[in-house]
This record gives sequence, structure tokens and C-alpha cells, in this order.
Amino acid sequence: MSTVNSDITRHVAPADDDAPTRPISAGGVDHSSPPRSGPPPTPETTPRATDEITSWMAGYVHRHPRASLETVGGQFVLGIRAIQHLIVDLLTFRFPVKEFIRQSTFMASASALPTIFVAIPIGMTLSIQFALLAGQVGATSLAGAASGLAVIRQGAPMVSALLMASAAGSAVCADLGSRKIRDEIDAMEVMGLSVIRRLVVPRLAAAILVSTALTGVVCFVGFLSGYLFNTFVQNGTPGTFVTTFASFATLSDFYLTIVKSIVFGAIVAIVACQKGLTTRGGPAGVANSVNATVVASIILLMLVNVGFTQMYVLLFPRTGF
Repeated sequence: MSTVNSDITRHVAPADDDAPTRPISAGGVDHSSPPRSGPPPTPETTPRATDEITSWMAGYVHRHPRASLETVGGQFVLGIRAIQHLIVDLLTFRFPVKEFIRQSTFMASASALPTIFVAIPIGMTLSIQFALLAGQVGATSLAGAASGLAVIRQGAPMVSALLMASAAGSAVCADLGSRKIRDEIDAMEVMGLSVIRRLVVPRLAAAILVSTALTGVVCFVGFLSGYLFNTFVQNGTPGTFVTTFASFATLSDFYLTIVKSIVFGAIVAIVACQKGLTTRGGPAGVANSVNATVVASIILLMLVNVGFTQMYVLLFPRTGF
């Protein structure tokens, strides 16, 4: 018998006389389309992009407050435990001095030069603005007091804290996050080593020390740049600039700046350590933690600065000069 070509189809007899004939290839494969189960999709039953976006946004709004509370709670608990370990280690002479010195050197080298370069234009900008305002009201002699107090009260602690968060905080988070994804943190806990005492406490102390030192540097550089700009560019009187500043500035302004620098340094260290120790997701997770560290630190620093300023005005009102 001769063979049949594969491209010729044959028909299989239906099971009953009313069933239609279905074409089947020579290989026995049925090429007829399978019957559909159910009615065809309609625009009302097909999911739209707007529905998916709405569902995602509803889930995000539901999850976001919970995640925010967990993050803030974790940072608060970590900060309390780190301060407790810091005090105990200082009293029992168990403080890791070598790690503290190493972290302080690193933070200072990463933040000092950018902070100085930012403090110079800050002092000049404040001198320009307050000189224009003082000229409009006919009190040009008060330009020195206004710009100097603005640098000391607000500019110095905020500039040093923002540069600490951007340079040192991101580096601390990247370091701890890399250790986390390499399971070094888990290995330390398995060996019975305190992660907070070994890693968080020296970074907290270093951040406080470097933040306070940078605040002093910004006070000097900002005031000096404003003084030089007012004297040589705006043709101001050097003696008037210094005299008015000395008349209006008090020691309480300096104390407020020091307290701010200490609190801001602690905030930067705690946020960076918490984000680094909770990193997950591999290298991409480290990058996300670094970004979250900078953003969260800046937002928290701004809020705390507003609270400090308002509390200072309420608790220590100025009655005269």
C-alpha cells in the first residue's frame, strides 16, 4: 500500500450522524479549536488598569502606616538600648575605644571638608539677606547681629547634621547593610556577641562627637564668611558688625546649639544603624536602605529642629537686650 503524504488530511467518521466532521492531520493531531468554557470576556468583566492601580494604592495606604510605626518604634528602641549600653560601658570601662576612634576618624574625614564648603556660602547668603532687610528698615548696624545669630542658632547645627546624614550616615548604613546581607550580623548573634554593643555604640558616640565638632567649625566659618562679606563687599563697618553681635548673642544661644548638635548626631547614627541592621534583599536592598537613611534622617532632623526652636522660645523668652 502506498504511503499517504503528511500534509493530506483525512476525516474521522462522527460518532453519530448529526456530529460534524473534524479535520485531523496524518499525525493524529486534532487542529480544531477547543470549545470555550463560559461566555466571552466583556469590558465589564475584564480587569482595567485603573482598577489595579486603585487596588495597589488602597493596599499601600493600608500597609504604610503600619510600616512607619514599626520603623519609628524600632529606631526608638534601638536608641534607648544603645544609650544604655553606652552609659554602662563607660562606667565599667568596657567602651570599645579603638572602634570609636576609627569611626570618628572616618566620619570626620568624610564630612569635614563638605561641611566647610557649605558653611561659607551659607554665611554669605545670610549676610546678604539680612543686610538688605536691615537697609530697608534703616537699621544697617544690626546686620551683624542678625546674620551671626542665624548662623549660630539655626545654620550651624542644621548644616553639620545634614552633611553628617548625607556623608557619614549613608556610609554607616551601607557598612552595616553589607554585613547584614553577608550574614555577619546573624553570625555575631549566634556567637553570643552583642551587635548593639559592638557596632552601634561606637558609631553613636563617634557621631555625637563629630557632629558637635562640626557645629563649632560651622559657627566659626559661617560667622567669619559673613563678616568678611559684609566688610569687604557690602562696605560695612567691622566694629559695628562685631559689637552688635556681641550685644545680642548670649550663652544660652551657644548652649542650645551644642544640645542640638548632640541630639542631631545621635539621630543620624540611630537612623543609619537601624536601616542598616534591617536591610534585606541583597545589594539592591542595601541601596534602598541608604536612600531611606538619608531621606528619613533629613525629615526627622527638620522636625526635631522645629520642636527645639519652639521649646527654646517658650522656655527662655527674650525680655530685653
